[in-house]
Amino acid sequence: MAALVLGGHGDTMVPLPRLTTVGGIPLTELCSQERIDAIVKRTAGGGGEIVALLKTGSAYYAPAASSVEMVESIVKDKKKILPCAAYLEGAYGISGCFVGVPVKLGARGVETVYEVKLTGDELKSLQASANAVKEQQAKLQL
Repeated sequence: MAALVLGGHGDTMVPLPRLTTVGGIPLTELCSQERIDAIVKRTAGGGGEIVALLKTGSAYYAPAASSVEMVESIVKDKKKILPCAAYLEGAYGISGCFVGVPVKLGARGVETVYEVKLTGDELKSLQASANAVKEQQAKLQL
């Protein structure tokens, strides 16, 4: 399965079912819209669901595995295309915050931010997610 989720973490994340494939087949051809909506909702709440199931601790397995893959791409200059929280300076019409987007990650860190072609609604959702991140940053008074 290849899935793409953009934006912040949690309720404001932006899953892109139309760009998700299973064995190369678009998810939209495999599932009903009702099922896709349920998957999108569960994706946004997945971290909380994992924490509830663990009873103690946090949802650290996926972030740890992702961190290992990112560090390996940087240290070995693999230039892998990975979903990362990257500081945006105009991509997707967003500036001044870290947002989850696909990037090329190599020895110099983020070498390229890839702008996936989004529908109008997807872009609005991503920008709303970035604004939610900015609101949280403002509370920190950094």
